[in-house]
Amino acid sequence: MNEINFVKKLALWVFIIPFIATNSCLLLVTVFGEYLPPGIRIGKVFPYFDGGTSISRTARNFPAYLIFKPAMIFTSFLLIKYWLITKKIVENINNSQQISNYFVIFGISSAIFLILHSIFLGVKFDFSDELYKNFYKLFRRLIILFFIIFELIAQIILVYSLFKIKDKIYIYIKYKVLKIKIILVTILAITALASLPIITSSGNTQIKHALEWNFFLGIIFFYFLTFLMWKKN
Repeated sequence: MNEINFVKKLALWVFIIPFIATNSCLLLVTVFGEYLPPGIRIGKVFPYFDGGTSISRTARNFPAYLIFKPAMIFTSFLLIKYWLITKKIVENINNSQQISNYFVIFGISSAIFLILHSIFLGVKFDFSDELYKNFYKLFRRLIILFFIIFELIAQIILVYSLFKIKDKIYIYIKYKVLKIKIILVTILAITALASLPIITSSGNTQIKHALEWNFFLGIIFFYFLTFLMWKKN
C-alpha cells in the first residue's frame, strides 16, 4: 500500500517541524536574546529541566512568531492528512470491518485547535471591560487544553485499535515499536492525570513549564515512532 509510505513521511515531518520550530524559538530568545528588544529576551534556561520559560513565552513575540506560527499551522494541516490516511490504512488492512474511527475525529479536532492556538498566540485585544479580558484569556487557555486532550485521546484510541488488529497488521508493522507507542501514551495519560493538581493550582510555575515542554515532546515523539513502526512498502 502506497498509503503506508506516505503516512511514514507525514509522521516524520509532524515530528521534525514542531521540534525544530519550538527549539529554534527557544534558542532565539535565550542564546541570541541580547539582540532582541527588552522584555523579549530570556536568560540562559533549559526549560525541559529547569522550567525557566513556557513554549508560548518563547514564541509569541517578534521575530519568534515568524517561525512558530507558520510551522504550527503547516503541521496542523499535515496532522489532518495524517489522521485521514491512517484511517484509510486501518480500514484497508481490516477489510473494512467495524473498528473505532473516533481517533480520526479527535485527531482532526486537535489539529484545528492547534491552528486556533497558533493564530491567537500573542494577539492582544484592548478590551475595556474586565469580563471580556477574562473571557479571552479563558478562550486561549481552553484552545491549548483541548488540543492536548484531543491529541492524546486520538493517540490512545489509535494504538488501542492497532493492537486489536495486531494479527492482521503484523506484516506491515514492527510490533516492538507498537508496544513502545503503547507505553508512551500510557505514560502521557498517567502524567496528564497526575499533574492535574499542579496545573490547576496557583504557583509551581517552573514545574508547569517543565511539564509543558516535556509533554509536548512526548506528544510529537509519538509521530517519530509512527515513522519507525510502519515497514517500508
